[in-house]
Amino acid sequence: MTPNFLLIDAEKEFDVLKAAASLVRVQILKLLHEANGLNVNEIAERLELPQSTVSTSVALLEEAGLLRTEARKGRKGSQKVCFATCDELIVSFHKAEKASESKDITVAMPLGLYTQSSVTGPCGICSPEGIIGLLDVPETFMDPDRMKAALLWFTSGHVEYQFPNNAKIQGRAVHEMSFAMEVSSEVPGTHSNWPSDITLSVNGIEIGVWTSPGDFGDKRGTYTPDWWKLSGSQYGMLKTWRITSDGTFVDGTKISDIALKDLDLSAHRSIRLRIEVKADAKHPGGLNIFGRGFGNYDQDIVLRLRVAD
Repeated sequence: MTPNFLLIDAEKEFDVLKAAASLVRVQILKLLHEANGLNVNEIAERLELPQSTVSTSVALLEEAGLLRTEARKGRKGSQKVCFATCDELIVSFHKAEKASESKDITVAMPLGLYTQSSVTGPCGICSPEGIIGLLDVPETFMDPDRMKAALLWFTSGHVEYQFPNNAKIQGRAVHEMSFAMEVSSEVPGTHSNWPSDITLSVNGIEIGVWTSPGDFGDKRGTYTPDWWKLSGSQYGMLKTWRITSDGTFVDGTKISDIALKDLDLSAHRSIRLRIEVKADAKHPGGLNIFGRGFGNYDQDIVLRLRVAD
């Protein structure tokens, strides 16, 4: 998994440093890094601290942007659930003019906003609230309620997403492109040893194949809702496909020689991402894609374009 960094200026963002300058608050951040998605009472219990101390610390950390909270229904009323916003905090002492000229253009694509689909069953889509349409009916993938999807699965076929090429719109050259998403294989029930060859294509060009090791159901996903049966897929692996001038990589491991020049991004106003399991693949083990509200990572499919000023 690619770490999520928070880079702060030591002078301009001194309030962030102050918020982190407490052993209790550091313990809270460390706990949330290891077990993201805890309410104040759970934090207090695990750290053996007074609830009032934790509440005050959470408020300070949230104000500094070091954690975020969500109001969720509890057994008695609502509860504040806390999530870490970064894996690492980096303090910069450099002057602004010496900062890196590279920037990221990021687009988060909700799971249900695919523009094309052609899948085979078993298959289905669901939101955090329930199943959408009919299970194992490929036509359900065109149900208008798919816009709410937080989990989709199929045996073979593809879904395709169309991202805006904001680098071209802004007239900037792309030095690196990446896609991050939570995925797993798909088998009726679950099976940790169930390989599946997942192929990604960009604007019609295959960038490479990554083999998912299995379909995971040993424990409930961090964000997987309670109504979802434990016998179903619970979470996936957060994988990052990165395309550079040297080729295509998955979490740092090279999977193909397809490089940025082969994609000719400057010629396209959009970036079409196809996620596919081919019926004739060596390991045709299906696919789960997890979005916000399911799995272990509360995120959409994220496109990042690294560009220069």
